[in-house]
Amino acid sequence: MAQKKLNIAVAGATGAVGNQMIRSLEEMDFPIQSVVFLASKRSVGRQLKFKGDLIDVQELKKDSFKGIDIALFSAGGGTSETFAPWAFKDGCVVVDNSSAWRMDPEVPLVVPEVNPHAVDRYTQKGIIANPNCSTIQMVVALHPIHQKFGIKRIVVSTYQAVSGTGKKAIDELFDQTRAMINFLDYQNNVYPHRIAFNCLPHIDKFLDNGYTKEEMKMVNETRKIMEDDSITVTATTVRVPVFFGHSESVNIETQEPVSADEVKTLLKNAPGIKVMDDPDQNVYPLATDAAGQDLTLVGRIRQDESIPNGINMWIVADNIRKGAATNTVQIAQILAKEYL
Repeated sequence: MAQKKLNIAVAGATGAVGNQMIRSLEEMDFPIQSVVFLASKRSVGRQLKFKGDLIDVQELKKDSFKGIDIALFSAGGGTSETFAPWAFKDGCVVVDNSSAWRMDPEVPLVVPEVNPHAVDRYTQKGIIANPNCSTIQMVVALHPIHQKFGIKRIVVSTYQAVSGTGKKAIDELFDQTRAMINFLDYQNNVYPHRIAFNCLPHIDKFLDNGYTKEEMKMVNETRKIMEDDSITVTATTVRVPVFFGHSESVNIETQEPVSADEVKTLLKNAPGIKVMDDPDQNVYPLATDAAGQDLTLVGRIRQDESIPNGINMWIVADNIRKGAATNTVQIAQILAKEYL
């Protein structure tokens, strides 16, 4: 029997992630009856292409979701907090890409390769949360290991692209790089320090414990997605002068003994992962490899010789695609196929 076609809305459609959501809906051949593109009032009048047609952008309002089955949100936390409950009142399920609902105990936080079963809890508030981009790629790689060997502790350092901040940050990196090459003055408008030819160990606001909000997102979201509060996690998140693609150095300590070869074999057969690990040929994942695709790339898999049961690895993914838009659409696919 043919899958039921649904009415879909994309809120925040004119942004980088919203644009990719539209492309992902096309690429994944999502079963769509109709599609509505929503954004702020200043974007009204723009047109966005979908499957060859130009569609007018409409203003996001409280009554925008009448007759809509699934709304994909990428319009910021405040917008989501305001409009997601209104969507639910009109019978629409929201898959939200902001941080607004992630740690709400009544809202499932889902990575389809890890905890697709959690989608069934969407009925409590009509919302499913999409995790932080850096969390998504890490748990995709670590979940198969945790299932088989158990993970006790995770130490992660991230190297995150400026596109995670948005278009203004992309422009700032480009403008600063061009200015420095030409010995011109530059400005810092998005970040507190120059990002061109630099690394900033500072993503989001600092908290009282000395960590940033981005770092604590990785701690708390990992436990929720992997459904195991016993896993200890510590994170350092760094912004680097790369346009697209987040990279992570991850060290894990497992409950059971495990070898690097076992991890490589396990990950080669895991969904959503591509192992790129041939040091003799200088093969390992790069941000440029990840950009434009939906797979999570893993390499530099090796034994941690400082502790028993330790493994090091390098994880890379496109933060706009798998880290945001693609994961959102994959969640919507589960909703469409199994629940609506």
